[in-house]
Amino acid sequence: MLLDPSTLGPLWLTLRVLLYSGALLLGAGVLLGYYLTREKRTALRTVVDFLVTLPLVFPPIATGFVLLLLLGRSGPLGRLTGAEIVFSFPGVVAASFVAGLPLMVKPVVTALQGTTRLAEAAYVLGKSEWQAFWLVQLPNVKRELAAGWFLALGRSLGEVGITLMLGGNILGKTNTLSLEIYNSVFSGEFDRAVVLSCLIGLFSLLIYFALKRLSAV
Repeated sequence: MLLDPSTLGPLWLTLRVLLYSGALLLGAGVLLGYYLTREKRTALRTVVDFLVTLPLVFPPIATGFVLLLLLGRSGPLGRLTGAEIVFSFPGVVAASFVAGLPLMVKPVVTALQGTTRLAEAAYVLGKSEWQAFWLVQLPNVKRELAAGWFLALGRSLGEVGITLMLGGNILGKTNTLSLEIYNSVFSGEFDRAVVLSCLIGLFSLLIYFALKRLSAV
């Protein structure tokens, strides 16, 4: 059952999604962390912080519905970009990215706020804000950055609600491991659901050990 094409397909799709969303989360975590740490309490900063935090407190299915309205063909962002995002691989990546973003950004912001004195010392030595961030602050929060990244990947791995809305749960195209567990249970294939759950459990275990390793360093 593990080597069945109906199992390997969702597995490879999930790995591809994690690869792309992981890269996006890493870049966004660094840039948004920098912005939210440096920007003063302006209306724009409040909006950005709210949007980053929203997936943590808003139901995933409702978050996916909002993104569907925004990114669909008739939505404002869909018309603006002209890209086919909904019910496609990019839609699944977008869902994974949005789900994991808060867990990526929040630890980075908290860690960067604890390096303010280091940044001020760098300014005294003639470094710009950007240089102080890259050369002084970021190296000092690399463990927090890595921990946030693993947490975000773990959250993305188990995402269902947003993915169901943006990806559409199309068999052979957008059905990730998490969605395939739902499909298996819905169709009464409980043995297959157990196998798929064990696969996700293995990934989760690897993330757990990575986090334990980081906390022990």
